[in-house]
Amino acid sequence: MKNYELLAIFKPSLDSEELDKVVDKISEEIKSYKGSVSSIDKMGRKKLAYDVQGYRDGYFTNMILSIPAETVVEFKRNLKLNDNVLRFMFMEEAKKAQTV
Repeated sequence: MKNYELLAIFKPSLDSEELDKVVDKISEEIKSYKGSVSSIDKMGRKKLAYDVQGYRDGYFTNMILSIPAETVVEFKRNLKLNDNVLRFMFMEEAKKAQTV
């Protein structure tokens, strides 16, 4: 399994309890794919550079996760279908450079 980083922007109309439920649901989905979540960083509500689906701001969340490579396409498809997600960026976690 590879490590991935997921940066997701959620609708600002969610309250903190609803946001926690949505993030927990995504974590459970990752576990259903036999993956794991190493860390979740809720960065809070931030202003967007331009309107996204009619919203000027959103809740930013960064997740570090491990998931089998064959399930990545299905996971990304489910993120696109999630109504609470405005945008997301899903990428392979970068390896840190070693200094000599």
